[in-house]
Amino acid sequence: MSCKQRFPFRFGTTSYIIPADIIPNVEFLRDKVDDIELVLFESDEFSNLPSASDMQRLVMLAVESGLTYSVHLPLDVYLGHPDRIERERSVGKCLRIIELTRDLPKSAYVMHFEAGPGVDINAFSSEEEHLFIESLRDSVAMLLKGTDELPSAFCAENLNYPFELVWPVVEEFGLSVTLDVGHLEYYGFPTADYLRLYLHKSRVLHVHGTVDGKDHNSLGYLKPEALELLMNALVKAPSASRVFTMEIFSQEDFESSCGVMERFASSGQSQNSFIL
Repeated sequence: MSCKQRFPFRFGTTSYIIPADIIPNVEFLRDKVDDIELVLFESDEFSNLPSASDMQRLVMLAVESGLTYSVHLPLDVYLGHPDRIERERSVGKCLRIIELTRDLPKSAYVMHFEAGPGVDINAFSSEEEHLFIESLRDSVAMLLKGTDELPSAFCAENLNYPFELVWPVVEEFGLSVTLDVGHLEYYGFPTADYLRLYLHKSRVLHVHGTVDGKDHNSLGYLKPEALELLMNALVKAPSASRVFTMEIFSQEDFESSCGVMERFASSGQSQNSFIL
């Protein structure tokens, strides 16, 4: 099933849909989506970073198929960590990924604002919140100094704490937003309010459903009213460059999610409108 070029945004999913490496996934998805989120990992135990020849292949596939890539910066980076040495390590890890993907046609870099492994930002005192924000400012300044990418290419993602906490950093540095609607629904944040406040800065959307207490499942498990709310908001504020990523990780979830999205698309329509 293909929803490529059927929406007034770039329709996409992740680079882990079939049980294979990144290149086979991109080859599988190239005629089905407009954008692919590259989920990259690097650790002492495991790395999926593409080789130089893989990168050339990714560029070629993008050019041939009209693809862009949204690059998810590593999950084990802690830009809000109170220790500057840890922040420097985190920024360095991000910069290596940015350099690795330099030649790819990219839609965005997705980034998490976190304070450390397992740290609950919701439990912070006012002093800890202040230190977190100042640490983020320091990390973002280091990151932007280390690359010639535009600040707006970097999209801070809403996680399990109120996004208004980090919004001043997004505004100050001219960053963009990854508005994760799946997270909003999973953690119980008001989706309508977040769309009203942050959609205008959202370069990327992450959409997924929750089942058995776990998110990142088929859109078939996302509350229909939440998806309707999102799609109506996208009609009112269209952007051909905005990316709509179904952040899921199996072929079964991909196919069922495309089935959900099929009712919003019409092959006979232009990318400037769709039926609700």
